[in-house]
Amino acid sequence: MATLRVQPEAQAKVSTEGSRKGLSGRRGSEKPRASPTLLQPLTRVEVDVFREDLCTKTENLLGSYFPKKISELDAFLKEPALNEANLSNLKAPLDIPVPDPVKEKEKEERKKQQEKEDKDEKKKGEDEDKGPPCGPVNCNEKIVVLLQRLKPEIKDVIEQLNLVTTWLQLQIPRIEDGNNFGVAVQEKVFELMTTLQTKLEGFHTQISKYFSERGDAVTKAAKQPHVGDYRQLVHELDEAEYRDIRLMIMEIRNAYAVLYDIILKNFEKLKKPRGETKGMIY
Repeated sequence: MATLRVQPEAQAKVSTEGSRKGLSGRRGSEKPRASPTLLQPLTRVEVDVFREDLCTKTENLLGSYFPKKISELDAFLKEPALNEANLSNLKAPLDIPVPDPVKEKEKEERKKQQEKEDKDEKKKGEDEDKGPPCGPVNCNEKIVVLLQRLKPEIKDVIEQLNLVTTWLQLQIPRIEDGNNFGVAVQEKVFELMTTLQTKLEGFHTQISKYFSERGDAVTKAAKQPHVGDYRQLVHELDEAEYRDIRLMIMEIRNAYAVLYDIILKNFEKLKKPRGETKGMIY
């Protein structure tokens, strides 16, 4: 029986064609995958533009804006409105009349008699919701005027601090072994910025707390007008807030000064924590 022999060249050709068909079949079934190396330059363009814009803004802040704000706030602290020697001049009039004890006693007796006769729960509820017999009690206008000037400064310094903090975080290099002294400087400055930001953000809460406590004191003074301590408490809160306003302005000025000083002294380490990158010689 004759045996069919296949030439080596023909066998190699058949195997090559089969492998090509198999590869083409697999390629047709597989979905094309995007190469991350091709996407990386495209995605980094916008980030690089943002980084450059942020660096420009930060340099402008350090070059002109921070020194200007330090000078403005220092002048604000020297104004007569923030240098009141006699704090009793800050007292706001409380339009809460002091009741006559005799008339008040008669009024109380009439009220008790009316409560006995009136058994309507709804009417009782409406009477409880009524305000005090005095007229509206206004805020302390002198304090409000100062707060209207202070609150924009708080908002501004927090925004500028957030901008500089973001700039600093973008300067942090890739994590590597060795030559990390500049990175340690960055971490120290970042820690200082975080502390400043926490303190400044608490100013809004402090202002809200003043109005809440003053409102409670006015309510107590209106409900018990014969108690002089509640009236004095309102004035004490106004004086304390006046001192706090001056301290908050000083803290904002000092925040600008500290940021300006520490960034200027360590600018090279903050911007290039590992210095100039030089190629190694082999």
